[in-house]
Amino acid sequence: MGLFEKIRQGLKKTRESISGQISLMVNSFTKIDEELFEELEELLVMGDVGMDTAEFITGELRRHIKEKGITDPGLIMGELQGIVTGLLQGDCALHIGSQPSIVLVIGVNGVGKTTAIGKMAAMLKAQGKSVILGAADTFRAAAIEQLEVWAQRAETPMIKHGEGADPAAVVFDTIAAAKARHCDVIICDTAGRLHNKKNLMDELSKISRVIDRELPGCDRENLLVLDASTGQNGVNQAREFMSAASITGIVLTKLDGTPKGGVVLPIKRELGLPVKFVGVGEQIDDLQPFEPAAFAAALFNMEEAKAEPQEERQTPQEAPASAPAVPALFTAAPAAPASEVAEGPQESPEDRHQRFRRFAEELMGRLDQGGSVQELLPELLRWRDDRELDRDDQRLVRNLLLTTQSQGNK
Repeated sequence: MGLFEKIRQGLKKTRESISGQISLMVNSFTKIDEELFEELEELLVMGDVGMDTAEFITGELRRHIKEKGITDPGLIMGELQGIVTGLLQGDCALHIGSQPSIVLVIGVNGVGKTTAIGKMAAMLKAQGKSVILGAADTFRAAAIEQLEVWAQRAETPMIKHGEGADPAAVVFDTIAAAKARHCDVIICDTAGRLHNKKNLMDELSKISRVIDRELPGCDRENLLVLDASTGQNGVNQAREFMSAASITGIVLTKLDGTPKGGVVLPIKRELGLPVKFVGVGEQIDDLQPFEPAAFAAALFNMEEAKAEPQEERQTPQEAPASAPAVPALFTAAPAAPASEVAEGPQESPEDRHQRFRRFAEELMGRLDQGGSVQELLPELLRWRDDRELDRDDQRLVRNLLLTTQSQGNK
């Protein structure tokens, strides 16, 4: 079964809830008028799209209809598919180009976090990558045993300590094992407790410092697993986690068993988080990379849009250097032009590298000691915008931004 067919079947309940109802409503109109837009917005809200995103979609539809001079209600579904596709576009790729790369997976009990990790490991193995798992969720009862079952099923090695052990120590040992075995990807099951944000932030900050020190410059993803059946509650849950940790993407599970798959839209538009994977079944190969065009086409029960193909997803080694998306914590301090970062026009690449590493060591030292790093943020932003740093140093800058934001959210 192809990717599009898996997504189409997985979205059956959501399609019936959203596009099926919209199609019936549109077919009852002989002209496009204000009543049609009002009913459309109501159906979108009922489909767990959320009020803000529903208003945005209907506003975009009004604009398209006016610009194109559309008068036939029968053309609305195609326009909606295009709007949804555009809304979901963005960087949905998993950035794991370095060896090893690391993926931290966060999620509360019951969302399918352990299952998602096992399926992700199997998917990456099928792509020819070597994977190692780290059981760093050491406080949830049976979490280690559950992950071990999936590690066996995916035929991937796993590093574990006893229940109640220090999660950062598990991550440290997993990184050491990955280096020794030359693994491509490390996937770590990490905390998912929201009842005490400070403990969660402290734990994730400590893990981040271990990664920065042991794997400087590695590619790193912090993925939050959400249960699609929670609908708008999942959006609220994501907001809470974003205030406690630096999230780079969403894994949306149990999409096949719920009519609330429309929650993908507010996650992307209101939270700015890309959905990177969707779970569309119970089999080990039913975790699928998220494809906006395929999702929109399946949602509206149409053939996948024959638009120009998206540019091939690039690994960080292939992609041109660009500034990473920076959380709000860092936007207050203006970044100086790259030309101002260098001490002089004759500075060699090696001198620049050494100067940056001295700065990074100072920053990580303060983080280790729990000291304030606020006065170092302007310089970190300047390094962020320095296009002459080598690729490994640029990755370390990105990781330091993630780590420092976690401290700033405390």
